[in-house]
Formats: sequence, structure tokens, C-alpha cells
Amino acid sequence: MPPVEWRVSETLVPYEDALATMAERAAAIAEGRAGEMVWLLEHPPLYTAGTSARPEDLIEARFPVFDAGRGGQFTYHGPGQRVAYLMLDLKRRKPDVRAYVATLEEWIIRGLASFNVRGERREDRIGVWVRRPEKGEGREDKIAAIGIRIRKWVSLHGISLNVDPDLTHFSGIVPCGVSGQLYGVTSLVDLGLPVTLDDVDLALRREFESLFGATRTPGQAAEAAGIASARAI
Repeated sequence: MPPVEWRVSETLVPYEDALATMAERAAAIAEGRAGEMVWLLEHPPLYTAGTSARPEDLIEARFPVFDAGRGGQFTYHGPGQRVAYLMLDLKRRKPDVRAYVATLEEWIIRGLASFNVRGERREDRIGVWVRRPEKGEGREDKIAAIGIRIRKWVSLHGISLNVDPDLTHFSGIVPCGVSGQLYGVTSLVDLGLPVTLDDVDLALRREFESLFGATRTPGQAAEAAGIASARAI
């Protein structure tokens, strides 16, 4: 398969703009007019509601609330959180939604392992979790969320990994519908790791390629097109 376009936005991307861009790109992929893409970005502070969101899980609308159109419940996005939207052609890869979600989990787990963090799956809870025994027996914190939508076998939405967001912003919702004294939210910096978004991007790209295949940047695509044109002259 051709390399996946790997795009990183350096400024905060409004959520509605991201939804529109994803929808347009996914439609183009389904129609064979564009290639696959992974888009890494940050959003301004906001809450999103998935298709299973329960009204009572919105404790306080401290930030704008958007209907995401993805699966899952309420989640928070904001600065310091690496959001990765994946627009992949699952029909050409493997039309198996469960396998795709499992691969996303593995992607996050491998990325965390780059920083000596042990991320774990939970059968009864979506996302990736880390054990926090220093907080008490049985305590676990969520470090990454997963929420996807499949349209014509092209994926939309993706993952969010907490690098250094303001964790108090999660208090306005019940994140992903998971509550209780044993479960909280954490980030790489909260775990004591001075990790930057650039560090995380490098790890995510490396592990993505090991699971999904080669990537290219928009600049590499333009360069390749220029070389091809020069050869044709």
C-alpha cells in the first residue's frame, strides 16, 4: 500500500474544522480520490459526546460541548493532549473493526513503552490505563482514550494521549463513563516524565509504521511528485 500521509498541526485546531476536514478526506479516500492520512493536532479546551454519552455524565459544561459522531461517551480535549485522527481504508487493509481498535490500543501501548510507561488494556473499560499503586491498592488512571467511527470502511476520529494537559479540566465530565474512587486520569508529565509533544510524535510515528506501514509527510509527497515530473520531461 502507498505510504500514509503524516500531518502535524502546530496550532490549535477548532473542533468543527477538524470534523469537516476529516469528513472530506474520508469521503475522498472512499472514492479513491485521496490517500490515507494520520493527522496529529491539539484542540482548544472542549468536551465531546460520543454516541453512547449519558447526559448525567456531563457534570459541568465548563467548555463548549460538541456532538462528536464517534462511538463512546464523554471525553475532554485540550492543549497538551496529543490527538491523532486516522483516516485509513479498512476495506483495503482489513475490514474488521475489533481488530482495528485492538491495533490502536497496541499502538498507544507501544508508544508509551518508549517512555518506560506500562500501558494496559481493560476488558470492561475502553482506552489505555496505567496502574497507580502509590495512590492506593487497585488504583488506576486513564492515560489515553479511543473513539472511532467507520464510514464506507474508512476510519474517522482516533485516539487522544495525555502528554501534559490540565487534568483539572476533566472534572467537568465523567471521562468515558468511568467513575469511582479507583479510577482517575493521568498524563505522561503527571507520571513524572518531562516529555514533550514532539517526543510523543516521534514515538507514535515509529510505532505506527511498525503496525500500519510506511508514512510520508506532505513535503515528501510534493518532492516525490517533482522528481516524477522531472523524469517524465
